[in-house]
Amino acid sequence: MTSRVKNTMLLAAVILLALIPLLFVNGDFGGADDAAEQAITALKPDYQPWASSLFELPSETESMLFALQAALGAGFIGYAIGWFQGKSLKNKRND
Repeated sequence: MTSRVKNTMLLAAVILLALIPLLFVNGDFGGADDAAEQAITALKPDYQPWASSLFELPSETESMLFALQAALGAGFIGYAIGWFQGKSLKNKRND
């Protein structure tokens, strides 16, 4: 099996792993903060938080920061893959 076929099969597997949960799981995409708040309210309805945020960012700014974090992470992963691939090619040429 050639590396092209292997790469194509891996890409198809990754796409399927991303799409199957989206297509077959009928649920809401809720945040961890909401889930924690609901759990605390269910356990102790009269709970009052003892601390609060210093400031709250607008939702657009939060979305931008999450997108920036994802872009930086993807860039780092892409750089690492390219670096290791280049290192591997260099080692093959030296042998």
